[in-house]
Amino acid sequence: MSEPAETARRGDRGGDRLTTAELRTLFLLEALDDAQLARFVEHGRVERWRAGTTIYQEGEPATCFYQLLTGTIAMTRRVQGDEVEVTRTEQRGVYAGAMQAYLADEVGQNYSSSLHAISDVELFTLPATVLSKSLREWFPMATHLLEGMFFGMRANQTIVGERERLLALGSLSASLTHELNNPAAAAVRATAVLRERVAGMRHKLAMIADGRLDGSRLHDLVELQEDAVKRAASAAPLSALATADAEDELCDWLDDHDVTGGWELAPTLVAGGIDVRWLEQITGAVGGENLEAAVRWLTYTIETELLMGEIDDAVTRVSTLVSAAKQYSQLDRAPYQTVDVHDLLDATLTMMQAKTPGGVRTVREYDRTVPLIPAYAAELNQVWTNLIDNAFGAMRPGGGTLTLRTGHDADRIFVEIADTGPGIPPEIRPRIFEPFFTTKAVGEGTGLGLDISYRIIVNKHHGDIRVESEPGNTRFRVLLPIAPG
Repeated sequence: MSEPAETARRGDRGGDRLTTAELRTLFLLEALDDAQLARFVEHGRVERWRAGTTIYQEGEPATCFYQLLTGTIAMTRRVQGDEVEVTRTEQRGVYAGAMQAYLADEVGQNYSSSLHAISDVELFTLPATVLSKSLREWFPMATHLLEGMFFGMRANQTIVGERERLLALGSLSASLTHELNNPAAAAVRATAVLRERVAGMRHKLAMIADGRLDGSRLHDLVELQEDAVKRAASAAPLSALATADAEDELCDWLDDHDVTGGWELAPTLVAGGIDVRWLEQITGAVGGENLEAAVRWLTYTIETELLMGEIDDAVTRVSTLVSAAKQYSQLDRAPYQTVDVHDLLDATLTMMQAKTPGGVRTVREYDRTVPLIPAYAAELNQVWTNLIDNAFGAMRPGGGTLTLRTGHDADRIFVEIADTGPGIPPEIRPRIFEPFFTTKAVGEGTGLGLDISYRIIVNKHHGDIRVESEPGNTRFRVLLPIAPG
């Protein structure tokens, strides 16, 4: 900030120095000797600030260390987009500002909160560089301990965060493998049966076409085959009771016409949309002496069509899962891109399908007018995964409803993930975004899921994440800017 602008928000800048005796009245400095205090006398200054001014802003470079001499100050922090006052005091000697000056240039340092003058205040101000040099010279053991705690905690958070991501990836990979295995196994089974049925068709066709049928009858039979294929492709599934009645009716007809094994043929014929009236056409086409061979040949035709439909469904399911995995991982796409949040949400739900607890129903309330937004898609998917997984955990084992809502206002979109679990107790709600805070049993959670989500949304996307909770209705709302930040 320029000097004129900075001066404008202050009162008399001051610039007075305190004496050694006056500095010793500040509880933080009372144990220093005269030589140590002399350095602070030389470099420190008294600054005066008018009521209602902001002394420093959260996120600005931390250049000064402040101690209160007179007046009232308040400290605030941004929490989920709101400015929250965390402390207010008039106690002489309280300190704020460059709290990690002992780290010197080892890390980039910014103010972790904002400081405001509630009344006219006087502050003893010391450059962070002077404080850093003094701490390292005068208290080397304490400084090393503080450094170790700071970097150790940061390393632990990084390692556990990576572990959290790996565990999530492993869980989703297992879910994807399970989901892929089902349609793949179905396709393999259908292919094996299809091979047998095609061989049976060749055999029956040879019996029909060995000279017993003239050309016109064979032509009629081929037309019936084409009609059977169309019926099988468009047949609507029947209820269990209607299916049983239809199979009984076909069995009776087949038995009356001396077709052996009618009970084996009837389920396939019913599944293919065949009824008694349609079977009557076969008798007219081939005659009674060739009826059984013709019925079996047409049954094989219907079954092969049904099996090919199963294979098509299975392959489509595999393709859908692979597409969802690609959408979820974003491996073949740029990290920062324009995305449709609905595609990301759907991909995440597909990936987590095997993890959905029994009794949980998923409801999508999408506003399709929500515009595309610029985002780190893979990281947003990680946020959806964390929030949905927490919702599943809240509704286990009794079940409930998971609701995904979207919408937008002038410059932001929102994604809301809601569950009908027991809710978050009010006493722990303020701590849920803290690193390593978890209500899960030891070994079941790292306490970093919401912390990671918060950093992805707030720090990386310049958005916001909020929570409202009561028994039966917990809603996490993620707000994301429409325009690039």
